[in-house]
Amino acid sequence: MPITLTHYLVLSALIFSIGLFGVLAKRNVVAILMCVEVMMNAVNIALVAISHYRLVPAGNLVSGLNGQVLTLFVITVSAAEASVALAIILAIYRGRRTVNVDEVNLMKW
Repeated sequence: MPITLTHYLVLSALIFSIGLFGVLAKRNVVAILMCVEVMMNAVNIALVAISHYRLVPAGNLVSGLNGQVLTLFVITVSAAEASVALAIILAIYRGRRTVNVDEVNLMKW
């Protein structure tokens, strides 16, 4: 049985669901950040799979690389998001001595 686009999309949806559950269930900010990264990787799997299985006219290689190029942009944004988020987490930890979401209430009066 060959692996089709549906297999990749189901895998991507499953990984995204696991990441979403982690974001909603976890209370540690670092764990939430890791789950967001898992969700972004699930989107990358879907982008590359759709790009690979999309029907591309013969000789039109550039049109077939759109998903891979978009995935590179997602990876770049993900790396920038992780560095900024870790800097914010460190700043909160220095002030509050905790990274628990329930105990961090900086936006409250």
